[in-house]
Amino acid sequence: MKVNLLWRGLRRMRPPAPIPFFQSLVNRYGDIAHYRLGTRHVLFLNSPEYIREVLIVQHANFIKERTQQRAQLLLGRGMITAEGASHRKQRQVAQPAFHRQQIPAYAAEIVRRAAHVREQWQPNAQLDIYREMMQLTLDLVARTLFSTELGDEVNRLNAAMGDIMKVYNALVLLPGVNLLLGIPFTPLRKFVHARARLDRVVQRMIALHRKGLERGLQSPDLLTMMLQSQDSMGWSDVEMRDQVITIFLAGYETVAIALTWTWYLLSQHPEVEERLYAEVREVVGDRLPAYDDLPRLKYAEMVLAESMRLYPPAWAMGRLALNDFELGPYRLPAGTTVLMSQFITHRDARFFPDPMRFDPERFTPEAKAVRPRFTYFPFGMGPRQCIGEAFAWMEATLVIATILQKWRMRHVEGHQVEPQPLFTLRPKGGMPMDVIPR
Repeated sequence: MKVNLLWRGLRRMRPPAPIPFFQSLVNRYGDIAHYRLGTRHVLFLNSPEYIREVLIVQHANFIKERTQQRAQLLLGRGMITAEGASHRKQRQVAQPAFHRQQIPAYAAEIVRRAAHVREQWQPNAQLDIYREMMQLTLDLVARTLFSTELGDEVNRLNAAMGDIMKVYNALVLLPGVNLLLGIPFTPLRKFVHARARLDRVVQRMIALHRKGLERGLQSPDLLTMMLQSQDSMGWSDVEMRDQVITIFLAGYETVAIALTWTWYLLSQHPEVEERLYAEVREVVGDRLPAYDDLPRLKYAEMVLAESMRLYPPAWAMGRLALNDFELGPYRLPAGTTVLMSQFITHRDARFFPDPMRFDPERFTPEAKAVRPRFTYFPFGMGPRQCIGEAFAWMEATLVIATILQKWRMRHVEGHQVEPQPLFTLRPKGGMPMDVIPR
């Protein structure tokens, strides 16, 4: 009883919903807003130039801010949470797996698995497309980057991530959360159990690859590259786990969410869906899509870009200043937290007129050329820009083209769509859709 009372009391300490709060700052103060959070100075930025200044020009003066550092509870000190020289070294190890010459090697497997999923669907069935996309991309990242078949573990891992997200805000915001994780019979224990499930899968992948290397077998994948670099990097087994789980989770979560929001928006705009289908028919015909088709799937790329404008999977980001710094006419002290939100900037009418309208034409080459560069950053910017961006664009485009060949989707009437800003911008309550054969 005392534990439950403690949990309810801690939940009442939650701050206001972040997206409406950020929007209120922009409405009241414009491109740069300052407020205090206890003793901390916090800035919220909505200016392309200010965002560029922090993420690119002065990037060496900033590290991830406190709430993002809390991701270490799940990811350890992998590429997302590491700083400075450690981050640079980790990125160098992983870079070959995401090189433009390596990306095509993943395409055939992505299409094959997407085709397998579409063949399992039944006409006029109602599916949670969010769940379907999470399972598909989880399977894909395991097969492509880690040469691992998860089998039935896909369902268990997806459920584990669901348990983690249910308590994500508490993990980020509660003081002394490391101590609270040890208290039995609270919702936070779900995180502990879910993390253990993820760890078991990751450790199994590492062990299998290590045995393969000992026998002289080498898969041309990311995990093999990381194991071959372990000694030179000076990674312990725990640190190796951190590297693997970071790329494993980051590699499927954002793509699955981008796909989910894209299917939803297409279901609400059948004219866009039909134009996209016509492009796929013209480029691909009756065969399965392939990597070489991507340069001609221009409208598919525009649709995906517009989807990530309205519903960016990475919806906000933050930095912490190591030293005093200047931003425009302002001088700010060391320790200032700087926040930016893709969700807010992507919906700014100055950069995207009629911002709530779903319009892939915003991403023609001509439209992009006249828009300030730093108004659109779904994968971040600067030295910490997502290392898997090219992989994500390729994967999402091929999955859309493959599934669209056979199915159209309609959002289930009566279901309320609500973006839930957790670690990523998940659809609260899933995304129920009717799948209709073409």
